Amino acid sequence: MQPKRAVGLTPPGPVDVLVLEKLFDQASDVAFFIKDTSGRYVAVNTSLVERHGLRHKSQVIGKRPSDICPGEFGRIPAAQDAVVLRTGRPILDHLELHWYAPHKPGWCLTTKLPMRDAAGGIVGLIGISRDVRAPIETRDIPVEFAAALGEFESNVAAPVSPSLLAKRARMAPPRLARLMKKFLGLTPSQFITKTRIAAASRLLRETGQPVAEIALACGFYDHSAFTRAFRAVTGVAPSQFRVG
Repeated sequence: MQPKRAVGLTPPGPVDVLVLEKLFDQASDVAFFIKDTSGRYVAVNTSLVERHGLRHKSQVIGKRPSDICPGEFGRIPAAQDAVVLRTGRPILDHLELHWYAPHKPGWCLTTKLPMRDAAGGIVGLIGISRDVRAPIETRDIPVEFAAALGEFESNVAAPVSPSLLAKRARMAPPRLARLMKKFLGLTPSQFITKTRIAAASRLLRETGQPVAEIALACGFYDHSAFTRAFRAVTGVAPSQFRVG
């Protein structure tokens, strides 16, 4: 039996890194990065620099996320990096709420892959964090699809699942998933999470409602489950997000 090939990427050479930087410099909706075994940036694109309110790549190179982003929003990605570098397990399309400088929230899907040498040892990681697309007004979107999503967005407290969304949209679950990915860049489960957490984040910032009440209003029927889900997406607990 052939041995399993290590999961990861062969590290690019100096010329390849420059090519990758130039390529991703043209993608304003994607933050691109390569990091060393200590989680320090060795290559980034312009979008990543601008998202942190900085002007030059030199202000990022050699630093960790925790060095350029305050609080939990810097600690969480650094902790993610440490896990990937230690275990070799990739992070694929992880839905996260990021803060763009100065204080603008935005949704991203983050992917991080370990980079390995010829012997299979981990020598760094490479990744992207791409903006989640907003709904597009177009005649190509089925009326039932838009109606099902709109119904859920207007009542996030109601029970819902990918299969229920598909039923409301009068289509098979695989077709719903394809359309969701095409128009929103999300899976149905990610859309449900994003919509509920977005609603909760607005209530946390704009009202004085207790966290437990906000959890119920956004479809979470257990306070601890809400806290876990909110922290997984934003990197901070609801109470920290409210005062941040």
